[in-house]
Amino acid sequence: MASTLPVLYSFRRCPYAMRARLALHASGIATEHREVVLKNKPAHLLALSPKGTVPVLWLPGAEEGRLLDQSLDIMLWALRQHDPLGWLPPSDAGMADAQALIAHNDGPFKQQLDRYKYPSRWGLESGVADRDEAAIWLRTLDARLRKQPELAGEHFGMADAAVAPFVRQYAHTDPTWFAAQPWPALAFWLTQFEASDLFQAIMHKHAPWPEPAPIL
Repeated sequence: MASTLPVLYSFRRCPYAMRARLALHASGIATEHREVVLKNKPAHLLALSPKGTVPVLWLPGAEEGRLLDQSLDIMLWALRQHDPLGWLPPSDAGMADAQALIAHNDGPFKQQLDRYKYPSRWGLESGVADRDEAAIWLRTLDARLRKQPELAGEHFGMADAAVAPFVRQYAHTDPTWFAAQPWPALAFWLTQFEASDLFQAIMHKHAPWPEPAPIL
């Protein structure tokens, strides 16, 4: 009998997939994990979502094959099913604040991050200008974190889970430079995130799906 568990197509290092896995893990929703090799994407993934990006959550069975192929949609779906840690903002104002943070992260900051991390893709000699532009927003996050423990407030929430994987990618592009910047609250927040049981759980290594046939 075929499994009716939600099927998650993911890639371990993708920050969009990380945020989806964080929410699914926090919600306690079991999934069938299918690790994607980006250079050899499974036919079923492409049939479900021709754009071929991860994460993709396929909900067979009772959901009649419903498909979620945007990371924020997956986060919201999972947390609205079960939110034992209280990640969803409790008010409309809180949700609007979280959405504003995530919109800047996914818009201007992600564009600057890509140009900083992969300057040659954009015909740039270096990504320093974009690194410095992105740093302006990170300093606003540091100021926020000087006033409260997490971006979401008193405890880690949806905004933190949605933004942290991207700040992590920025920090790891040049760890020495990042560590030298005057944003101690932001650096502590990121260190706590990376050291958390939650992050360790969602970074478990999975074999590619389907596993390659053995060479005879």
